[in-house]
Amino acid sequence: MQELWHRFEEWLRQHAPGDHSTLRPGASDAQLSRLEREVGFPLHGELTSLLSEHNGVTPRRSSMAPGAFLLGYSPLGTEAISEWHRNLSATAHEAVEDGYEEDVVGHTAHTQWVPFAQALTGDLLFVDHREGHYGEVGEISFGDPGYLPLWPSMTLMLSDLCHAVEGSLRLPVTRRRPSVHEGRMLEWVMD
Repeated sequence: MQELWHRFEEWLRQHAPGDHSTLRPGASDAQLSRLEREVGFPLHGELTSLLSEHNGVTPRRSSMAPGAFLLGYSPLGTEAISEWHRNLSATAHEAVEDGYEEDVVGHTAHTQWVPFAQALTGDLLFVDHREGHYGEVGEISFGDPGYLPLWPSMTLMLSDLCHAVEGSLRLPVTRRRPSVHEGRMLEWVMD
């Protein structure tokens, strides 16, 4: 996982320096422990590894700002992850209380989904911590009725991202191709 992240980060440094410059220093052990306490369970090791490398990026203020290099999503820091997890958990709990659990829980929200990247639209990438889905990377698009499972792990996600950017190849999972905008930021265009 870390080797793949370093490979991807080096590609950003060389080809998308604006994106690379948005990376924050890694989360401390105290920040990671606090996040685990707040979500209420141990984080998947791949997510912990990613946060140890970089505690998210500098928040974007517009779509023309760099920092959304994960398929158009910006990596989140521990505080934003905690906030988004609270929001998803509250949505799941409300659905159970209001009797529409089948429509929401496991489709658009779950207490064991831990978001790690956000688009300007509010859509999220998350790591699933449910039994049977543990470690999967999913996407929540709030305009869609259900989440989309993208990769079985963050390691496979990073492997695919590295191959795509290094070879200017289409990502089969999303049908998007990498493109560098203005020599400073990575974009993913529909193929």
